[in-house]
Amino acid sequence: MSTSYAAAFDIARGHVASGRLPTAVLGIATAEGTVALDAFGTAALDSGTTRAVTVDDTFRLFSVTKPLLGIAAARAVERGLLSLQTPLAEALPAFGAERDDTVRLSHLVSHTSGISEPALDTALPLRHELLHRGRDFAAGTASRYSTIAFEGIAALHEHATGTTWDAGVAQWAAEIGATGLTLDPDDAVAVPDAAAAGVDMARFVATRAPGAGLSGRADDLLRVGSELLRIHAGAGDGILRPATLEMMRRPLTGDIPRLEPYTAERGQDWGFTWNLRTRAPGLIDRDVYGHGGWSGTELWVHPSAGVAWVFLTNQAERPGVDIDLLDNAVVSAR
Repeated sequence: MSTSYAAAFDIARGHVASGRLPTAVLGIATAEGTVALDAFGTAALDSGTTRAVTVDDTFRLFSVTKPLLGIAAARAVERGLLSLQTPLAEALPAFGAERDDTVRLSHLVSHTSGISEPALDTALPLRHELLHRGRDFAAGTASRYSTIAFEGIAALHEHATGTTWDAGVAQWAAEIGATGLTLDPDDAVAVPDAAAAGVDMARFVATRAPGAGLSGRADDLLRVGSELLRIHAGAGDGILRPATLEMMRRPLTGDIPRLEPYTAERGQDWGFTWNLRTRAPGLIDRDVYGHGGWSGTELWVHPSAGVAWVFLTNQAERPGVDIDLLDNAVVSAR
């Protein structure tokens, strides 16, 4: 571990030592690659084995999946196969038959589609939910966090490219060696409080959700962060062209109302599947984008500071854990 990041690792270690979290895997990368990585705590795996976690363990990423699909969709935009203005009905003609608005890719990627959200562990097929849930508001008039919208992105990706969304992710992930990103992990770290938090994990896994279903290792996400930093640093085209990455970081939500759970007070915008914390009151550096997941997984990239960090844990309810403190410790390390 690089001593420069000792304060950040002390925070992660302290959360486990205090019992606030059962596990913590923290990794930090620059454009040159991973510079610090460590693991703390003990957890049960899906197989029932309980042991100390390692940096190589696989965690369920939940909504960190969203920008990983977003990269695949953005690559289709690069190829001229999709546009931000492409309507969802182009891939799914049955969608929106009772709506008087048009839901476009730009709405799906920015949580402004207005599609009514089913439960994370819905027993119905996600495509059925997408087509039949109805709407909460007209597309583009408000922002409400949406996972079902990513089923729409997956449908557009498949219609445009002829490949499934997870195959699209696997294709770009293989280019950077992030080969652990998968819908079908061999033995992931379990989420012990999932049922208490209202999620049936077996039903959730069965949805294979394009907005939440991937699992992966810290190394996989650190490779993503490092690759994005290389693109920002002008190292040439990688998994995305520099202009495409900048497009993904362009705010799409403006000053429209922000509905629960991401209200205006949280100080952020949504770009092309990325969470842009441009107005976050608790951060030292607001030139940051990334995403978090339901069980405490995190991936954040700071282009100006030249650093990306990954945090993996496995607890849905996390009282006393302030992720901004960790972000500040990483970005200000010296």
